[in-house]
Amino acid sequence: MYNKLKYLFFFFVFLSFSGISQTKYSNEFLQIGAGARSLSLSKAVVASSLNSSSVYWNPSALVGLNQSEMELMHASYFAGIANFNQFSYAKKINETDAVGFMLLRFGVDDIMNTANLIDNNGNVDYDRIELFSTADYAFLFSFAKKDVFKGFDVGGNTKIIYRHIGDFANAIGFGFDVSAQKQIGEWKVAAIVRDATSTYNSWTFNMDKFEEVYSQTGNELPENSSEITIPSIQTGVNRSFKLNDNFSVNSELDLDIHFDGERNSLISSSLFSVDPHFGSEIKFKEIIDFRFGIGDIRSEIDFNEEEYISLQPNLGIGFHFDNLYIDYALTNLGDFSSSMYSNLFSLRYSLK
Repeated sequence: MYNKLKYLFFFFVFLSFSGISQTKYSNEFLQIGAGARSLSLSKAVVASSLNSSSVYWNPSALVGLNQSEMELMHASYFAGIANFNQFSYAKKINETDAVGFMLLRFGVDDIMNTANLIDNNGNVDYDRIELFSTADYAFLFSFAKKDVFKGFDVGGNTKIIYRHIGDFANAIGFGFDVSAQKQIGEWKVAAIVRDATSTYNSWTFNMDKFEEVYSQTGNELPENSSEITIPSIQTGVNRSFKLNDNFSVNSELDLDIHFDGERNSLISSSLFSVDPHFGSEIKFKEIIDFRFGIGDIRSEIDFNEEEYISLQPNLGIGFHFDNLYIDYALTNLGDFSSSMYSNLFSLRYSLK
């Protein structure tokens, strides 16, 4: 059963590239996010992210770091068939400037290539089976500067994308993110424009690896081509409340705005789609954080053709031990959405 699921997953991944010129959902693996804390808050963190995960969520927030920090995260998808891993590092280089780096990998490993299963004599030879991987990589390089204009902190990412499907095909992509934030009294506002100048992926196919199989099955051979990820915006507003000497609350409301046509979003049109999401964090003495979030709020239609609102609640907890942070997220509770991940862990370490 495990191997059948792996074959099915790879089939749909490879099939998706037959429409390679399409721009919608391009580089969609970058929509997963980064850091268990962020995902437990349903990604409502663009204005409250203040760790090395800010490289992804809001690079301008890196100027708020007090010390260097690194983070590791691991998550499993599709019953463990696919894995998502993150490494990030951020450092304040002076009073006004900060830099960061993040590596993301989403991949499926040990897929069986049975194209050569049958030898020239028509015999099945299992020794001819080869294993390969399909994976998406993103390398993010960040720079942030404090108080650039009227109290606004500004930051940005240079993104390099590498995607490959074994020896069959690979792609190289390049793009930029731009972000800004500002503290206004008790409130903090922030926004990030992802793929600000659009991100371009150029695909190359190794025809020698599958031309014969495609010819025998009558399939059309794919052509080297490009895909474009057009800009999107995530904006948020955040506020912290101190309840007493022991407890404080940090809450945020975010909006994701996409301009690639109509999506299955709460607010959607042919021009843009808007996804709201909310997260709140209860802190106890800066030792334990209790988190919850609501996201993927969508308008659905049931079998009786009646419209209803679906959503995805998430939970999480974080522990602080001096300069060590352990974060855990439990997502997709009650299977309110089609998302396939559930348990995520991340480890953060501050370098003193």
